[in-house]
Amino acid sequence: MAADNRKLIKDAYDAFGAGDIPTVLRAFAEDITWHVPGRSPLSGDYRGHHELVGFFKRVMELSEGTFRIQIDDVLTDESRVVVLCTISAERNGRTWSSPEVHVWGIAGGRAVSFREFQGDQQTEDEFWS
Repeated sequence: MAADNRKLIKDAYDAFGAGDIPTVLRAFAEDITWHVPGRSPLSGDYRGHHELVGFFKRVMELSEGTFRIQIDDVLTDESRVVVLCTISAERNGRTWSSPEVHVWGIAGGRAVSFREFQGDQQTEDEFWS
């Protein structure tokens, strides 16, 4: 089961990187909850596919399509996947990169929750603001 969870999330990241949002959404429960901490224009709680698509569009808008996620490691168990990653983007002539931890809740073969933890919350908030 843990290996299935790892593949589910890894495939979703790969699809996101390829711009294949329909494939990304198939990995997520219809009522997935998504939390981005901080005080940036991207911070907040999102629920469901519709709100996530809006969030993804906003990320790409603000980064002018340069937003990238590099997976550094993936840790799994029966109901959770933890992704250690490096996020990068360009915005308004500035380049930014930061480590993050993404924690996924898994149930019924789909992601039901997502929480993001930034390596440097203040710098990330400043970059996106």
